[in-house]
Amino acid sequence: MSGEVIERALDAAMGGGASYADVRTSEKRIESLSVKDGTLQGAESDLTAGFGVRVLVDGRWGFAASANSDPSDAEQAALRAVAIARASAIGGGSPVILDDTPPERGTYQTPFVEDPFAVSLDDKLRLLFDVDAEMGRVAGLTTRHATYGAVSEHKVFASSAGAHLEQDLVECGAGFTVTAVNDDEAQERTYPALGGQMVTGGFEAVRALDLVVHAQEISEQAVALLEAPQCPSGEMTVIIDSSQMALQVHESCGHPIELDRVLGMEASFAGTSFLTTDNLGVLQYGSSVVNIDADATAPGGLGTFGWDDEGVPAQNVPIVSAGRFVGYLTSRETAPIVGRQSMGSSRAGSWRQIPLIRMTNVNLRPGSAGSLEDLIADTDDGILLATNRSWSIDDRRLNFQFGTQIGWLIKDGRRAGMVRNPTYTGITPRFWGSCDAICGPSEWTLWGVPNCGKGEPMQTAHVGHGAAPARFRNVQVGVGRWG
Repeated sequence: MSGEVIERALDAAMGGGASYADVRTSEKRIESLSVKDGTLQGAESDLTAGFGVRVLVDGRWGFAASANSDPSDAEQAALRAVAIARASAIGGGSPVILDDTPPERGTYQTPFVEDPFAVSLDDKLRLLFDVDAEMGRVAGLTTRHATYGAVSEHKVFASSAGAHLEQDLVECGAGFTVTAVNDDEAQERTYPALGGQMVTGGFEAVRALDLVVHAQEISEQAVALLEAPQCPSGEMTVIIDSSQMALQVHESCGHPIELDRVLGMEASFAGTSFLTTDNLGVLQYGSSVVNIDADATAPGGLGTFGWDDEGVPAQNVPIVSAGRFVGYLTSRETAPIVGRQSMGSSRAGSWRQIPLIRMTNVNLRPGSAGSLEDLIADTDDGILLATNRSWSIDDRRLNFQFGTQIGWLIKDGRRAGMVRNPTYTGITPRFWGSCDAICGPSEWTLWGVPNCGKGEPMQTAHVGHGAAPARFRNVQVGVGRWG
């Protein structure tokens, strides 16, 4: 998109009566590859480009977008946005007041070593077929599936206040899934987490996953689960692995700290929130070992960038400090309502969508419990749960149930055997309050979640969650069944 498109859109919006306007342009390239049971299942490449214009008129938002790059289309889109804003006033309500985030000018690029789009298709497919072949060495599997994906996006943001920001973001990731089936049920194992692992970075991140090295072990676990005993039921000490902790953070912390949900401005797809504004700085969300932040500067995170889609710079903001709830994910519109400046978490799923408050990298900070094996050795009786299989949580993010793909009983500080179909349930503050140990930095991983849905029409965001394995006392563990 040319600079003239941006200038014409801003000029038309301000000339049409807007008190504020911003324009976002985007050119995004997406590549995905899939190998299933020794056969190439899919190879897709897509390119999308366009721009969106957002305006404030008499304190009301208006938004319009276009895939056309002609400057005259920019003027028309801006005037449509102005008309929509004026029509929005019919609904009444309080006028929008933005915080005073100063306009910035600058550039940002995702650091990477190996451009994923410069790696040959043959090399990418060879990796997936090598993983498939290694999985195929294990007897008893029903299906094998290896996937790869990459995203490259060039974004420009400009505002009537004088901001002008250019960003080049690169994402890359891969993973595999195996399934074993008998007459009674199906068991599935994925690596390195549910749906694989994706980060901001280059193809070097995929190489670092060592998918071929882990393919046989993970495949053998899927087969062994068919004969493993069912997970026991009752109150138990639970150790949750790093990848499952990432989803726990996503569902029971990430969504309820979105301030638009708290204020009742958004409820689609993930409900509202129990973390109402009277809890800010007061509620004991978890135990004293629980520290959570929203860090848009974390290297490799899918929620890492230079500026959000309102031109607010990336920041690291505390959310839970020593168990106390201290912060929200905010936008320029919502932050002043709680007396703060936006911390930069307003993002749009594409150029054709208006920004919403989205997670950045909402991370559970590592603790002092050493390695996972140290934590197991420090646990007399309990269960280790790994890799998500299912999740359910109520509309206020209070009551939840998760199922994991695999569990191991712990007896006298050692793994005492594999169990299948484990589930656990809890109430969010009580659950986090029962956390008494978190593993150290060597066990901490920043996981990518590229499929977070929100809004209506739905927008899909790429977000991150860093976590290390953690231990929780007196958790209700149950038995689920899938087949």
